[in-house]
Amino acid sequence: MTSPSGRQRLGVNIDHVATLRNARGGAYPDPLRAAKLAEEAGCDGITAHLREDRRHIRDADMEALAAELSVPLNFEMAATAEMQALALKLKPHAVCIVPERREERTTEGGLEVAGDQTNLADFAASLRDAGCRVSLFVAPDPKQIEAAARVGAAVVELHTGAYCDFHAEGDFAARDAEFERLKAAAAQAHALALEVHAGHGLNYDNVTPIAALPEVMELNIGHFLVGEAVFLGLGPAIAEMRRLMDEARA
Repeated sequence: MTSPSGRQRLGVNIDHVATLRNARGGAYPDPLRAAKLAEEAGCDGITAHLREDRRHIRDADMEALAAELSVPLNFEMAATAEMQALALKLKPHAVCIVPERREERTTEGGLEVAGDQTNLADFAASLRDAGCRVSLFVAPDPKQIEAAARVGAAVVELHTGAYCDFHAEGDFAARDAEFERLKAAAAQAHALALEVHAGHGLNYDNVTPIAALPEVMELNIGHFLVGEAVFLGLGPAIAEMRRLMDEARA
C-alpha cells in the first residue's frame, strides 16, 4: 500500500475515541465518525484494536469501519481463533498481530515470534489467503525480525514504546541507544523484504527521528492524537503530525 503522493503514510488509531465513549456508555463519541474525520484530515489508513475484553473498540465498530471507510483498515488483534474468525469475515486490508494480556493498560511489548513460529505461520497463512496483508508488531530485536520473515509476514511494525518512554523520562542516553536498535531493525527488516512500520507512544516531541528513518513506510499513532484533539480538534492534530513527518522526510 502506498499513499497517493508516495509520502510516508500516517495511520490513525481510533481506539481511544471508543475508550471515551465507553467511559459513560451510549454511542457518543462515535469511533466511525472520528475515522471519517481522520480521512478528511488526510490520514492514509485507520487502525483499530479489537481486544478480547472489548475495553474500547467493539465488534460493531469493526463491522462499521470495514463497511464504510474509504481508506485502508488495519485490524489489530491477538492471535486467537476468535479474532481470526472475525478478520476472515470482515477481510480488512491489513491485520496486525499484537501480543495481548488482559491486565495490561496498553500493549507492553513486541510479539514473541521466534518462540511461536509454527502457530504464527499457520495463523498468518489463513489471513493472507483471504487477501489480508499480515503485519507483526515486534520489538527491534534481530531474532524476532528474522522469525517474522520466516513465518510469511508482509510487514513488521516496530514497537517504539521504549524509545518514547526514555525520551519522556529524560534518559537521553537510553533513548539514543534504543533509537539505534530501531534504526538497525528497520534496515534488517528492509533487507529481508519486509515492509517496515513503526508505532506506540509517538508524539510531536519524539516523532521526527523515527519518521526520518528511510525504511519506515508508515507510522501508526493513536492515543496522542486523540488526546491532542481535545485541545486542537482531530483535523488540526493530524495535520500537525503530518507536517512533522513530511519535514522529517525532507
